[in-house]
Amino acid sequence: MNCILPSTSIATKVYHTRLYRALDHILPHKEKLELFVKHRLGELFELEYDLLLYDVTSTYFEGQAKANPKAKHGYSRDKRSDCKQVCIALVVSRCGVPIGYEVFDGNRRDSTTVEEIVTTMESRYGESNRVWVMDRGMLSEANIKFLKDGVRRYIIGTPKSMLKQFERQLLEESWDHVRDGVEVKLCPSPDGDEETFILCRSRDRWEKEKAIFARFELRIEEGLNKIQASCEKKKQSAVKIAERVGRLKGANSRAARLFDVKVAQGDDGWTKLTWTKKESVRKWVTLTDGCYVLRSNFKDWTHEELWQAYMQLTEAESAFRIQKSDLRIRPIWHQKEDRVLAHILVCFLAYVLWKTLAQLCRGAGLGDEPRRVFDELGELRVMDVVLPTSEGIEIRRRCISRPNEHQAILLERLGLQLPRYLETTEM
Repeated sequence: MNCILPSTSIATKVYHTRLYRALDHILPHKEKLELFVKHRLGELFELEYDLLLYDVTSTYFEGQAKANPKAKHGYSRDKRSDCKQVCIALVVSRCGVPIGYEVFDGNRRDSTTVEEIVTTMESRYGESNRVWVMDRGMLSEANIKFLKDGVRRYIIGTPKSMLKQFERQLLEESWDHVRDGVEVKLCPSPDGDEETFILCRSRDRWEKEKAIFARFELRIEEGLNKIQASCEKKKQSAVKIAERVGRLKGANSRAARLFDVKVAQGDDGWTKLTWTKKESVRKWVTLTDGCYVLRSNFKDWTHEELWQAYMQLTEAESAFRIQKSDLRIRPIWHQKEDRVLAHILVCFLAYVLWKTLAQLCRGAGLGDEPRRVFDELGELRVMDVVLPTSEGIEIRRRCISRPNEHQAILLERLGLQLPRYLETTEM
């Protein structure tokens, strides 16, 4: 008896194009697979779907993707603006279990996807009493109206510019601590409607934003000094100097409003550059660093519960990170639209398995990070055992290597049992 790799005859039948053609048979079952996953995981782990977290990411293509009308240039979360991409909209539960997803054109704005995603999920799973949680990229007055008209509950982030409407509350000291370094307070709607606004202040976020602002301020000041020095060396057009200042401020926009810059060309032809810093801007930046505002029409929860629900969006962000790194959703090499959609579906199903193992790990007291379990069980091997007979016929059995002691303990804790043999199918 000897252990060998699959025979050459089998290997010649399994090639890339044939495997890619198998994707064509998976794609038509996307909706049924999503329904099955949602209900099956709900039964296995007694999951609740009262809170739905919605976020959008992008993934890019290698190649021109000319055969894919969805492939377009747009805002790239992967810092690959040189490549065409598609946008992936994902809905997950409060613990990160995926509910469903849709694929949009690569240049689609996040806020334009909300109505389509919400109606799709409701048609698929029913209009139950759920709370939709979205980041500020989804915010638009049209979306707020759509959610309100459908009597849907929501928690949505807002642009930082909205802090201006809460200047008085920012100055007040009546903050409630919800976690070490995090304070929140409820504020009525500036428009006097039924919405509630949650003003939040984070120490970690304050330190980060303060450092970023200081870095951009220093860059602008150093750049202005260089431009001023060049003005003193030779005569230059005021228009060109103003363009240089504009580019400098544009590249460091976080601190651009702090500087009041004046460019003037004298009668002698020499251009003079002067600037001052607006202390009113600095005071506002100091007051608002680390602050952000959430808006909601859900009045059954406290401001702490509303903030905690919004923080669950990290589960959706984590799903994207895992799919992009561990599950290799990017880059996409397929050029045809259906093959791309099927590739994303396979990655979605792989993430379902990832979260299933994470739930098993949590139930077994192993945390909820399956990466180490995958690494440990990844040492197991599948092999073909070939038994020659006197009649010249080979008996082939596909076997799984025996787990070592540590692997056996892991499998036992997870409630999993490996078969000794795998059935083989002639191709």
